[in-house]
Amino acid sequence: MTQKSATLIGFIAVVLWALLALFTVGTYPVPPFQLNAMCFSIGGLIGLGWIGWTKSWADLKAVPLSVYGFGTLGLFGYHFLYFSALRAAPPAEAGLIAYLWPLLIVLFSGLLPGERLRKLHIFGAMVSFAGASLIVAAGAQFERASLFGYGLALACAFTWSGYSVMSRRLGDIPTASVAIFCLATAVFSATAHAFLETTAWPTAPIGWLSILALGLGPVGAAFYVWDIGVKRGNIQLLGTASYAAPLLSTLALIAAGVVEPRLSLIAAALLIAAGAGLAAYASRQTDK
Repeated sequence: MTQKSATLIGFIAVVLWALLALFTVGTYPVPPFQLNAMCFSIGGLIGLGWIGWTKSWADLKAVPLSVYGFGTLGLFGYHFLYFSALRAAPPAEAGLIAYLWPLLIVLFSGLLPGERLRKLHIFGAMVSFAGASLIVAAGAQFERASLFGYGLALACAFTWSGYSVMSRRLGDIPTASVAIFCLATAVFSATAHAFLETTAWPTAPIGWLSILALGLGPVGAAFYVWDIGVKRGNIQLLGTASYAAPLLSTLALIAAGVVEPRLSLIAAALLIAAGAGLAAYASRQTDK
């Protein structure tokens, strides 16, 4: 596989993740842990099918248990917080705050050995923060439930960015391991659901279709193609492309009629994407 091919495969994840908020809205009233369990079961089965087809079962034995634990915690924590945020706050606003993770990845990566945090990183952070603030200030229903949802979305952004940055320290992990991350996340989610939630099933066919779409795409195939992209493709290009996800996610919600095309919402999406883009540009600059 060439670097160009791997990069193009990685781009698929960005497009799929842009549909995460839209599909999640369609799964109401399924509670977060139950939704996690259902979607990751589908995502894990995708991985098992791929492993069986490529006969790469042996790759799973080479992965330490600590890595399996780390990957499971990252996927489980991020999606529980994400699904919970979209239940507790307006979906477009919560989704945009959650999509601060590309910017946070850039900022946190500057703290790693051999990396440097530049002034443009800080400026980009301020621009994206202004976009997130605009969501709360202009979109806002200042109700306790919505503010709690915004907090969950922010925690979601920190969870995925922390997971992504720390993953760089784990070495080259075979893509087959993602299937185990997904299945373990499904098991933990099902256990938590049994103790903490009341089971609720979709009330219309669109709900079942949304769950299937999540499991096949944003909470399934996306993790596998992203893993291929970041390991074999152009990571700089993939990182920059991920900054388009907040804008694409908002446009998808507007196109589906889930949210109104408010000027403040579009402006917030553009600010978050622009700030992250500035940070990405700073990361590509070499020291003078």
